[in-house]
Amino acid sequence: MTVQKLHLDHLVVTARTLDEGTQYVADTLGVTPAGGGAHPLMRTHNRLLNLWGGVYLEVIAIDPQADALPAEPGIAPRPRLFALDAPATHARLESGPYLSHWVARVERPKNLPRWREQYPERIAPVVPMSRGDFTWGLTVPDDGAFPAWQGAGDGIAPSLIQWDTALHPSAVLPEPEVALKSLKGFHPQADVIRTQLEWLGAAHLIVLDTTPGSAGLVAEFDTPAGLRTLK
Repeated sequence: MTVQKLHLDHLVVTARTLDEGTQYVADTLGVTPAGGGAHPLMRTHNRLLNLWGGVYLEVIAIDPQADALPAEPGIAPRPRLFALDAPATHARLESGPYLSHWVARVERPKNLPRWREQYPERIAPVVPMSRGDFTWGLTVPDDGAFPAWQGAGDGIAPSLIQWDTALHPSAVLPEPEVALKSLKGFHPQADVIRTQLEWLGAAHLIVLDTTPGSAGLVAEFDTPAGLRTLK
């Protein structure tokens, strides 16, 4: 069977606040993210930076306004996506924003919810989400952690997304000045993650290396000021 290859949809920079994350990207790439909005279900908000090739960079943070709202009686809010509620994430953010994750796009005719139903052990639950005029399905484990395969994830294994709206966010963002040159991932179990990427049809989107240390992502960009790196 020929695997339908996935496309890189966007990169994720996690921050304590949108202002901190936006400043980190602006200082590093020389271009300031803008636009974006709120994700009511996840109690988060974001800003976006358009990249060449139908890809974008997302700065995401906990939305303090949503977090201050009283919880509905008898209904516990679901954990936020991208491990935003995890103590390890909060501890790492003490050192500043960082490139935490990436998201691969599933194009039709493949149907992401149906694909997940066929392979629930490999694909996390698909959560319907919205922001303004955009609607999409995103794979989010029930506990809000990063997707993982055989225990290996840590942001290096991608989330999957399928857009329901005809327009992609990159189509309505300002014209891009920055192009992603490479995406690299480092993980103690890189071979395990590579097996999952090959099964998904996403192995061509990232270069994986085994590291004895902590997992991490590094992205290189061509910018108006030359080559720049986010990590």
